[in-house]
Amino acid sequence: MSLNTRAISAQIIFAVLDKQQSLGQCFDQYTQDLNPSQKGQVQDFVYGVLRHYSQFNYCINQLTHTKIKPEFNLIRYLIAIGIYQLEQDRVADHAAVGETVEACKQLDYEGFSSLVNALLRSYQREQDNLAEKLKAAPAQITSAHPDWLLRRLKKAYPKGWKKVIKQNLAKPPFWLRINQNHQSAENYKQQLKEAEINFTADAKQAETILLEQAIAVDALPGFFEGSCSVQDKAAQQAARLLDVKSGDRILDACAAPGGKTAHMLETCPDIDCEALDIDETRLSRVSQTMQRLALNCKTLLGDASKQDWWNGQAYDRILLDAPCSATGVIRRHPDILYLRHDQDIEALSQLQQKILINMWSMLKPGGTLLYATCSVLPEENKQQIKQFLKTHSDAKLDPIFDNESVDDPGWQILPGVQNMDGFYYARLIKQPK
Repeated sequence: MSLNTRAISAQIIFAVLDKQQSLGQCFDQYTQDLNPSQKGQVQDFVYGVLRHYSQFNYCINQLTHTKIKPEFNLIRYLIAIGIYQLEQDRVADHAAVGETVEACKQLDYEGFSSLVNALLRSYQREQDNLAEKLKAAPAQITSAHPDWLLRRLKKAYPKGWKKVIKQNLAKPPFWLRINQNHQSAENYKQQLKEAEINFTADAKQAETILLEQAIAVDALPGFFEGSCSVQDKAAQQAARLLDVKSGDRILDACAAPGGKTAHMLETCPDIDCEALDIDETRLSRVSQTMQRLALNCKTLLGDASKQDWWNGQAYDRILLDAPCSATGVIRRHPDILYLRHDQDIEALSQLQQKILINMWSMLKPGGTLLYATCSVLPEENKQQIKQFLKTHSDAKLDPIFDNESVDDPGWQILPGVQNMDGFYYARLIKQPK
């Protein structure tokens, strides 16, 4: 018997929260046999519950007199899915409850079906009362953020941390990058209008557009023929900031899945570009991206903190999209709230420093290195670059904005600013010795 979307969603949430598996990996695993509509529904349930699980769990604990034991967490997650449906008002209440109870039976927990039904009916009656109780609950519950991350955000952004949290729990915007090697931006915008896909054009960047709502890529005109790419506006800044020139020898370190590499090649096809990644599966996605967009790029399998993959020929420009906590893209990857831990930040910071020093040795004198992360934590960003500038006399900050200094280097984008993801960029020039 095939499982309904609620049952599959509960299994995915269980894989993330109890098995500590990546959401991206287990989502693909559990939804491979579903049609696009079913996949969309599962994604809505899973992402919605993970963004607000601490609140849903609080409500469940308020509503039940008998504690649901950890070995029955799958039932707890199923009830959370039911609560999410009741809050969203997208389906009739009776259907939301009925389908969730049916999912319980499909998962061979028929003995719990009456409990699931009773708790969801209780939630309907107590919804307003529970909302009032939640207002007085601790920040860890109301924000869905773990204590360690709340502490770091409050320290880094004493006036803005609440805005960061709000954006982290919001649905992400759907940005496109038009491939102007394929057709002009204006021509593609006309195709979108003809397909009745609503969008807003970016005022400064012709190839950057924001869709009114997320859609499947196969609904985008010419997507599989290379007409455009799905890429957040923050990530689209990388190619612009690196500003590659014809004939440059370029390295995109930690390149997968290849969106920034592709953008550089679309901007200036006449470059010698190499894309490096440590993960063979992820590196294959770079090749797929290049093939779809009809671009030429050499892919290299290797560790950016080492040199055993390098032929010794220095680069004119290096894009280092460093491994990071991904705390700037939580709204796209809510599993970060559960899979990332406080001790990870120190380990990541040390790895970033090691890779940065290694990449610097591969850069030509006079060359440019663009350091990038999708983090909002200073330990991975400004502090990282400040330390590097202090210890490398041949490194000079190339300001992105006039108000930058060696004590306050780089561009920290917070989630939601200009509707972008959280990102950090710092541009460095290697001084001739």
